[in-house]
Amino acid sequence: MRTLKHPVDIVMYLGTILLSTAGVTGTTILSVPNYLRQEEIRQEVSKYQDIANKIIDLAVHGSAQNQTYNRLAYMTDRFGNRIAGSRNLEHAIDYMLARLTEDGLENVHGEDVMVPHWVRGKESAMIIEPRRHPMAILGLGSSIATPSSGIKAEALVVKSFDELHKKASQAKGKIIVYNQDYHGYGTSVKYRRLGATEAAKVGGVASLIRSVTPFSINSPHTGQQDYGSNVTKIPTACITVEDAEMLYRMSNRGEKIVIHLKMSAKNLPPAKSRNTVAEIVGSKYPEQVVLVSGHFDSWDVGEGAMDDGGGAFISWQTLTLIRRLGLRPKRTLRMVLWTAEEQGGVGGRAYYERHKSNLKNMDLVMESDVGTFTPLGLKLTANKQATAVMKEVMKLLKAINASQLSTDGSETDITRWVENGVPGASLLNQNEKYFYFHHTNGDTMTVLDPHQLDLCAAVWAVVSFTVADLCEMLPR
Repeated sequence: MRTLKHPVDIVMYLGTILLSTAGVTGTTILSVPNYLRQEEIRQEVSKYQDIANKIIDLAVHGSAQNQTYNRLAYMTDRFGNRIAGSRNLEHAIDYMLARLTEDGLENVHGEDVMVPHWVRGKESAMIIEPRRHPMAILGLGSSIATPSSGIKAEALVVKSFDELHKKASQAKGKIIVYNQDYHGYGTSVKYRRLGATEAAKVGGVASLIRSVTPFSINSPHTGQQDYGSNVTKIPTACITVEDAEMLYRMSNRGEKIVIHLKMSAKNLPPAKSRNTVAEIVGSKYPEQVVLVSGHFDSWDVGEGAMDDGGGAFISWQTLTLIRRLGLRPKRTLRMVLWTAEEQGGVGGRAYYERHKSNLKNMDLVMESDVGTFTPLGLKLTANKQATAVMKEVMKLLKAINASQLSTDGSETDITRWVENGVPGASLLNQNEKYFYFHHTNGDTMTVLDPHQLDLCAAVWAVVSFTVADLCEMLPR
C-alpha cells in the first residue's frame, strides 16, 4: 500500500481517484489549493534554518565578527571619497578587484562604464548685506561655474516653487534662495534637482538651495542636479539649514540681501570607470542569478562610508561568509559594486543594457543604499506569489529580529530589472538619522557601527543564499 505523507501528495492522489471514478482519461494536471502550496513552501524554506544559524553565528559572533567594518574602514582610510571620474575611485576599484581575487571568489572582473566627470573646484558664498557673513556651501553635481570674479547680486528668498512663480517679476538678475520645508527626502529633493532650472526660467542668475535634510549642524549637503532642456544653465549650490532660515527671516523683515557667490566647478569629458563584479558560481543552474549589490562611488565630500560603502561591503561580506562555510547554492550568487550611482544610476543602467538578454534568468536583485544600521528585515517589490515565498525566507532571521518584510524594494541601480518583472529587494533598517549625514563631510566611518554591519551582512547572506538554493526561482 502506498504511504502518503506530504499534503500535496495526498491531494494529488485523491484527485487521481476522483478523476478515475469519473472516467477521465489521459494526462491531467490538478491545481493544488493555495494553502497546500504555502505549506510546501514553508517546509522547503524551514530546512534552511540550520544554515541560516551558521551564517548568523559566523557573521555576528564568530571569526568574521567586525570584518565588514574593518574592511570598509581600511578602504575609506586609504582612498577617501570616490566621486565618478576621479582617480580615487579608479584606484579603489583596482584595490577591490585584487582583494576579491585574494578572497577566493570567482569570475572577479570589472565591466567598463563611461561616467560623467564633474570637478568641484573652489567655492564660496558671502552675505554682503545686511551684514557680512560667510556661508558654508557645497556646489551641486554638474553645476557650471560662476565667472572668475563671481556673481554679486541681490537675493530673492522663497519657500517653494509656487512662491517663486508668483514672484517671477521680481526674480530677474537675482540669486534665488530656496528655504523649502523638509517633507521627507523623496519629496524635498526636487528642490535640489530642479532648483537651478526653475530659477533660470524666471531670470535668476544663480540658485542656492536649503540642504535636503531634517537636521543640520551648519552642514551643507551636496547631490546631483539636472538642468532642464532649453533653459540657461546657472551656478547652483546647497547651503545649510541655518543659513537658509536666517536669509528667510531677513527677507520677511524686508531687508535687502546681497550675496557674493564664487564657484570654479568644471564639467570635463566623460571618463572610463567600472562596475566591480565577483561570484560564487551556481552548482546546478549557473546561468540563473541572485544579485547582491551596493554602489562603490560616492560624492567628493566625507568618505562615502555610509553612502554607500556599507551597502557595498555587506554585499562583499555575503560572498565571503558563504564561501567560508563551504556553501555553494544551486544558482549563481553575484555581487556587483556599481559605479556612478550618484550621477543618476549610470553604472546600473550600463549593467542592465549589457546583461538584459539574461532577464529571464535573474531570480532576485538586491541593492543596499539606504543605510546599514540595525536591520529590521527587507523591503520587497514582487508579486503575491514571490512575496509569499520571501515571507517564509524572512522567518529564518527571527533570531536577530530582522524578519520584517515591507513593500517598495527597488533602488536606483536595480530599477530596470524590477520594472521588467524581476523581484527586487533593499535593506529595511533603522536609518532615521541617515539623512543627517547624507552627501556631507560627516559621512565617515564614525557614523557606522561594527555590530550593526555584522547584522546587516547576516541578513543579506541568509536571504540571498536561501533564494539562490531553492528548488525553483521566485515567481514573477
